[in-house]
Formats: sequence, C-alpha cells, structure tokens
Amino acid sequence: MLGRTTWTHGLAAPLRTFIRTEAGSAGVLVAAIAGALLWANLDPHSYEVLWQTRFSIELGNWSVGYNLRTWVNSGLMTLFFLVVGLEARREFDLGDLRDRRRFLLPAFAGITGMLLPVLIFLLVNQGGPGAHGWGAAMSTDTALALGLLALLGRDVPEQARVFLLTVFVVDDLLALVVIAVVYSEHIRMLPLVLAVVFFAVVLGLRVLGVRRGVVYAPFCVALWGALLASGVEPVVAGLLIGLTASAYSPARGALERASKLFKLYREQPTAELARSATLGLARSLSPNDRLQRWYHPWSSYVIVPLFGLANAGITIDGTLLAHAFTSPITLGILLGYVIGKPVAVVGVSWLLALVSRGRIRPTVGWAAVLGSGTIAGIGFTVSLLIATLAFDGQQLVEAKVGVLAAALVASLLTWTVYRITAALPKARKARALLGVAEQLVDLIPPVDPDRDHVRGPEDASVTVVEYGDFQCPYCGQAEPAVRELLADADLRYVWRHLPLTDVHPQALLAAEAAEAAAAQGAFWEMHDLLLDHQDKLTMPDLLGYADRLGLDRERFREGLRSETYAGRVARDLQSADLSGVSGTPTFFINEQRHYGAYDIDTLTRAIKIARARARIGAAPT
Repeated sequence: MLGRTTWTHGLAAPLRTFIRTEAGSAGVLVAAIAGALLWANLDPHSYEVLWQTRFSIELGNWSVGYNLRTWVNSGLMTLFFLVVGLEARREFDLGDLRDRRRFLLPAFAGITGMLLPVLIFLLVNQGGPGAHGWGAAMSTDTALALGLLALLGRDVPEQARVFLLTVFVVDDLLALVVIAVVYSEHIRMLPLVLAVVFFAVVLGLRVLGVRRGVVYAPFCVALWGALLASGVEPVVAGLLIGLTASAYSPARGALERASKLFKLYREQPTAELARSATLGLARSLSPNDRLQRWYHPWSSYVIVPLFGLANAGITIDGTLLAHAFTSPITLGILLGYVIGKPVAVVGVSWLLALVSRGRIRPTVGWAAVLGSGTIAGIGFTVSLLIATLAFDGQQLVEAKVGVLAAALVASLLTWTVYRITAALPKARKARALLGVAEQLVDLIPPVDPDRDHVRGPEDASVTVVEYGDFQCPYCGQAEPAVRELLADADLRYVWRHLPLTDVHPQALLAAEAAEAAAAQGAFWEMHDLLLDHQDKLTMPDLLGYADRLGLDRERFREGLRSETYAGRVARDLQSADLSGVSGTPTFFINEQRHYGAYDIDTLTRAIKIARARARIGAAPT
C-alpha cells in the first residue's frame, strides 16, 4: 500500500520524495563525518596520503590529472549540484513556486540569509588575512539540514520542511554563482566561450524535444571539461544542466500510449517491441523525474557522504581547539551561521509580512520559521567546498572547525526551538507550526454536493476526495483504510471516477453501473459491492448486484446499454485531467493533493494536519 498503480508509483510528490531521501541519507553523512574525524586522528598520515593520491585520464597527447579530493570536490560534486538544479526546476514547475508570488519570501530570505552571515564574518575578520574566505560562511547544507530536522523535530509538519527547502533552493543557486564568479581564478576566455556553446547545444536539444540521455551526455561532459579548463569551478555545469530539465506530471494520454506498447510486447515478446515499450514508458515521465530518480540516490547516499569523508578530517587536540576558537576565521563562520541565518530568515519573513500587510507571509507558522532559521546554520557541504577553494594549511583547518562547530550549535538550537514548541497547548502549537497562510488549491473543480457523490456531514472540517477505478487493485487495497476513516464524524468523503480503460477493460462499465445505481438512490451501496468484487465486473455480474440491491433491473440495464451515464463519468475524467491526476487511487485532502502512502496511519496524519489548518483558518484573528 506504499504505491499507486503501475503508472504512478512515486511519480509525484517532488518535495516530499526529496525530503525523505535527504532525511534518510543524513545518517550516512553524519557517519562519514565521524569516520573522517576518527581516521584523521588515529592515522592522519594515511588519511592525507589517500586523498592526495593523483588520478589522471590520458587520451593521446591530452591528459587531465588531479588528486582524489579534487576529483570528489569538482567532479562528483557536479552531480550534487545537478540534483540541486533539478529540484529548483521542479519546485518552479510543480511545487509551491508555480505561484510565482510565493517566490518572493524565500528569495529574499535566501539572499539575506547569505548576506548577513557574510557581513558578520567580514566584521569579525575586519580585513584580516582570512577575510577573502567569506564565502565559507554563507550557504546551508540542504542534505544535512533536512535530515537533522527530521530527527530533531519529529512533530514538525512536512510544510515546514517544504518551506525550508524552498529557501535552500535559492541559497544553493546563489552559492553556485559565488563559486563561479568569486572563487574561480585565472579565467581563460576561449574555454569559457566553448562552455557557453556546449550549453547552448544542450538547450537546443531540449527545444527540439530530444529525450535520449546518450545524445546529451557528450555535450554535458564537454561543458564540464570546458568550465574546468576555463578556470570556472566546474560544479556550475551540474546546476545549469539541472535547470534545463522540465518537470511535469505524466499525461493520461502518454500513459495510455505506453500501455498499448506494452500490450504489443505482451502479445509478441520480441526485442524490438521490448525496446519500444521501454522507450514508451520512459517518455511518459518528465526529464526532471527521470534524472532525479537516477542521480538523487547516488548524490545523497554516495557523493555527499564521500565528500564529507574527504574533507571533514581534522586532527584535533587541545592546542588546535584553543587556537581555532580564538581565530577570526573560526569565529566568523560560527557566528555567521548560528546568528546570521536565523536572524535573516525570521527577520525577512516578519518584515515582508508586515510591509505587505499579510499578503506575503510564510507558508508555515513562526515556530517553524524560527526552526528553519536555526537549522539553516548547518553549512557543511558547500561551506567546506568554498573553504577548500579559499583557504589552505592552518586557515583551512580553522575554517573546518568553524563549520563543524556551527553545525553542532545549530542542531542544539533547533532541538530547543521544537522542544519548547512541543510544550505549547495543542491549539497554539498547531498555529505556531502551521501558520495561517492560504494554501494552494490542487483540486479542480471544488467539491459540489449537488454534483459529487458525498459521504459524511456537509459541514465537516476535512473533505477527502478519491479518484478511483473499481477494477484497480490498489483502490481495493486502499478501501479498508477509507472505510476506517469514515468512522470520523468530522470527515466528508467524495468519490470521483477515473477508469483506466487501457489496463482495466471493465472499469468504465463498472463506473457507469455505479452511476446507474445512483439514479436509483444506491450509489454507495453499489460502490461498496464493486470494490468488494473487483474480479467480477462483467455485465451479468453488474445485473446481479442490481438485483441484490433491489434496483429496477430493466432500468438499470437500459442505462448501461444506452451509455446514459457515460457523460457523468466523462466529467470526472475531465476533472482528473485538470487536477493533474493520471493514476489511481489519488487522494485530495481539503483540495490539496495527498502525496505518499494511503495506509490508514499516513492518511490519518494528513487529515489531522488538514483539520488543524482548517481550525486555524476558522478561528478569529
């Protein structure tokens, strides 16, 4: 019950999927950091020898060679920033930022959240020898911050993590600009021009609708190589490529075409038809989704932890710590993160809400905003990347101490914020975490009791809408959870038809049978029978159900024979298309699409949050 249909399992929920992956990988990254510290203190010589080992690639008279740490920092980290670019594009195409007005607050919070820590760093260093490394005090580590937030704030709603991620997207984008402009030395124009040409070719391929990765790969590698040769930090290539990959939910028509190709292969299992079916399935997904599915696990579970292992190793002793915590570099990074980040995020959010008179406000409550600001003080990955570009020797060690100390203090502050919030009365806690901002509506059109099939009180605080298919086995698996939800006296449940006729040939007839029963006042009785007997949906079966319910058999049969109710089903299909629904079951809770599993525990949690939001909205302000 963690999936949907063959077509829609995990295709949506861009931010939620991203968050779950980052949260799961946080432990791996923390283990890598601990391992690096342990290794560097037990055997510092072998630690440095390994990461200074030179690795070269030669092709005729051409060669490129760097040590392993550089290959990790400038090579593999390109894939990390590819994922950042993909998430930024997905947030604009499918997430909250599809309402462009909602970009203002995270954009200003992200910008200020970088400028204020930099200002604090420069103030502490006051033009000293470490001042040029100000970039090490500005960027939040998305992976580690989101992962630790999941551990430190167990009651934090997903909306808070979504808000945080939106701020981080801006943060990461600006960090890449700084790396490219400030920390790239000895710029050579000819390779830079070639990089622009290669990127233009990638854009041209996208415009032409080319979808095969093998066509893009040479130009993407060439773009990376040209940036490397130009002196610009080549990780920028990952961000640029990620931003070109559009994101969209798979259209029902594309899924139906893919289904037909698979049926052809099922009838004639040849290599050629297998290839066609595979391509058809891949083409139904957006480029963004396909790239994230491939690179995001590698980035989260391999590349970022490897980066931590390669860069976090510091030989720690009392003398080092005493010197580091009197060093302007260490103190500048520490104070920049633990003071600058929360002040910037909270201050910008409050100021914009005040100036706009509430029209622009955080999508979460102020406790969640404060927690987002404190956890943003974790700046491991990008901070260390910039530190390795800006410093060396003792200065680099001092910067690393500052970054690690900031991460520890930021974690403790975040834990404190959410512990205090958890102690608030229930109503105040909900308001502090969820806020009062209006939520985006995903369901089109809204529920109409005169048109929709509704169970439960009309004045219920929560409305659950399910797009379902009577022959879909996943709908059958979800039905016990739905029936358990119906015991909630403050919940309204709506069924809308989405018969997937390409994979469930009897689904459309079953949907029309439900409407024929509705014409005689027995929709829900027929609905329950159809889901209880999903393997028996032929015409004789449907007529038998009509007899069992005591319906007028001839009227029922004539309605099916003449397709009297096909138009009613078609209207639900149209609403599914308008709402971006292509698979079953798909749930909407208070007009917002529910992403994730549909077991009783997951649905109950989502309904609990929706009810809290509804009560906040109904309370006097």
